[in-house]
Amino acid sequence: MASFVAALLRLRRGPWEMVASILIALGVVMLMQPFALWAYTWSFLVTLAGTVMFVIVSHFPE
Repeated sequence: MASFVAALLRLRRGPWEMVASILIALGVVMLMQPFALWAYTWSFLVTLAGTVMFVIVSHFPE
């Protein structure tokens, strides 16, 4: 866990891509669940944030 946080602080591609992918997956799950309206409401913004984040961090060094 400490190496993951250190890689995040050094702006390395791998850990940040994982965080962006988790955000995208979370947004899709929020979109498909039928129980909480607040989750459905925020799902597009979470997915969009993850997608934009993925595009940005794909330019980070490995």
